[in-house]
Amino acid sequence: MTYVVAVRAMCEFTARRGDLDLRFTPAPTSLEGMAGHVTVAGRRASGYESEITLTGTHRGLTVRGRADGYDPAANRLEEVKTHRGALERMPANHRTLHWAQALVYGHLLCRTRGLGELTVALVYFDIGTQKETLLTQTHTARELEVFFVEQCERFLDWAVQEEAHRAARNAALGALQFPHARFRSGQRELAVSVYRCARDGKPLMAQAPTGIGKTLATIFPLLKACASEQIDRVFFLTAKTPGRALALDAIETLHRGAERLPLRTLELVARDKACEHPDKACNGDSCPLARGFYDRLDAARGTALAGPRLDRAAVREAALAHDVCPYYLAQELARWADVVVGDYNYYYDGSAMLYALTQINQWRVGVLVDEAHNLLERARRMYSASLDQAAFRLARKTAPAVLRKPLERLQREWNALRRAQTDTYQVYAEVPGKLLSAAQNLIGAVADQLAEAPLSIDDASLRFFFDAMHFVALAEQFGAHSIFDITLATDRHAPRDKTSATLCVRNVIPAPFLAPRYAAARTTVMFSGTFSPHHFYRDTLGLPEQTQWLEVDGPFRAEQLQVRVAANVSTRWRDRERSLVPIVELIARQYAAQPGNYLGFLSSFEYLQQVVAMMRERHPQLPVWAQEPGMDEAARDAFLARFRTMQQGVGFAVLGGAFSEGVDLVGQQLIGAFIATLGLPQINEVNEQMRRTMEAKFGNGYDYMYLYPGLQKVVQAAGRVIRTEQDRGVVHLIDDRYRRAEVRRLLPRWWGMG
Repeated sequence: MTYVVAVRAMCEFTARRGDLDLRFTPAPTSLEGMAGHVTVAGRRASGYESEITLTGTHRGLTVRGRADGYDPAANRLEEVKTHRGALERMPANHRTLHWAQALVYGHLLCRTRGLGELTVALVYFDIGTQKETLLTQTHTARELEVFFVEQCERFLDWAVQEEAHRAARNAALGALQFPHARFRSGQRELAVSVYRCARDGKPLMAQAPTGIGKTLATIFPLLKACASEQIDRVFFLTAKTPGRALALDAIETLHRGAERLPLRTLELVARDKACEHPDKACNGDSCPLARGFYDRLDAARGTALAGPRLDRAAVREAALAHDVCPYYLAQELARWADVVVGDYNYYYDGSAMLYALTQINQWRVGVLVDEAHNLLERARRMYSASLDQAAFRLARKTAPAVLRKPLERLQREWNALRRAQTDTYQVYAEVPGKLLSAAQNLIGAVADQLAEAPLSIDDASLRFFFDAMHFVALAEQFGAHSIFDITLATDRHAPRDKTSATLCVRNVIPAPFLAPRYAAARTTVMFSGTFSPHHFYRDTLGLPEQTQWLEVDGPFRAEQLQVRVAANVSTRWRDRERSLVPIVELIARQYAAQPGNYLGFLSSFEYLQQVVAMMRERHPQLPVWAQEPGMDEAARDAFLARFRTMQQGVGFAVLGGAFSEGVDLVGQQLIGAFIATLGLPQINEVNEQMRRTMEAKFGNGYDYMYLYPGLQKVVQAAGRVIRTEQDRGVVHLIDDRYRRAEVRRLLPRWWGMG
């Protein structure tokens, strides 16, 4: 057996005990942590060694990692841990874990350097006070070896089991056959490209239409790459719940087609959907499933991993059988799963768990990004942060007295900007230094207060302070990829000193934040039915130059879809009133000529309501139903049920909303669509500033900000009509701009434009 494990991962397995405790304790950011390590190293004498790569073995188990520092003059190995606030408040099980890591590194250093004795130190560095606390133990090399062997032996049973699982998995995947008798049109081409990119360690962007089986065509080749040990595990990332279901179904298809497939597939769900006790806090004093979590984790993990499918229901069943939290059991299982299916944020968010595990364990991962056109907007939201002054005022009212001065300082700087601003919306070249300094000062004070008295700040205030931490973190990374703006409250009747100013670090181009995530993966495969023009997504998402591009021709034919352009109608805002009658009459004529189920897409709820009202007035016999703002899951299901129960009529929805993509209405369930908009984002001050930012970076601001995103929504919406090779339908594109060449070239090549 040859099994490789990181020092930290092994110690977390062997040394963690006690409660799960998620009470907020102010921890340094990763940047602060790195800076703290540099500060500690800078204080040491010449000859001090930092970041020492160490490796050791025991009975086929290879343990590797990087020790923080070694002082040859003092013969002292140091494990540096940064923290905030009173050190005595650190839970004892954290200290136990830290010592375990330090002692393992101590053994590895003694073995590498031939040392007979070593002082092992934990160096706790307080980010706030810059104070070091040094805790030391002196051990012989033999004592450190005994400790190392103890940890390895505790881990070895698990490692032997894991190595056996991995060998059986790879053998089964090597023999795995594609589960269908033949590939669909374009499916094989996509699968081959995905495998080659995994083999060669390159990213891939693929545009492939609905109907070819993209999910299976991307998962299957990456599993074959696991068999040939090109990658260790697969992350399948989605924007929406239906995407997770498709991935789980595809893997279930592989299981049905194989005699035995030992493949662990984990579904990650949001905490609010997995929590058994939403009225309780995540700590042993409050929640029974957090109490003794790590004492029962081994048994719960063993039960869960006895079966291959670790979906939400299976994880919950295993967790409750051992009285542990289902959500955090799933987080632990991510370390041992072969395939992880979850939301984009698990890998691409600023504090993403899967990305952190990949880095810590040096995994070779294949990342599949489903419906990747959605990642741009999602990533922008991940790397944007705003602070509302009204929320600040509420937090200030209930905050402890010790925070009064830093709160007043931030208020002064905030108000000074508000008073100086002459327009409702204003963009600044950078985050003002005094404002940022005041916000940083407040965050430091809040962190110190929470370290001293964790329960002294109420939930409402905490929410604002968490927002402030996110804001400060992004402000500290501010650059040409983002804009900083201030928006004043628009209530003109409020006194000037009572208006509020909202501060926003607004990401426009997420590329710099996402690029390290591609670098950490063996391959990243982004695929979508609408991924054109590909240079737009490559630029904004920050994919590297060596990214491969694949456009798969789909199985659909021009005769399946009639695409008609209503070139005598303008849906521009200034022409909305004049457009209502032509739109309503066009829909009525089409329905009269061919009754059935149709979807009508408008650019806004207001526009939609105007069209629906006129339709009911002029054609009361024609059945219509409409999307409403804020529909919950049950209401959305009811909207779609009208199509599936074959109640003929026209359902109206907002373009880019819940019914524009990810909706499968096959055959007669949907025979046509009316798209009365180009989907262009609204022209307003924010979007215009984003356009200027795009223009400065790429030289094509209008297309990057308006045209490309708008037409992507149009193509997605039209794609609801033809879902299989047997479907027939019609799409009416209602706007005179659809005649323009620059618009036509962004529409699918297979469409027959009439």
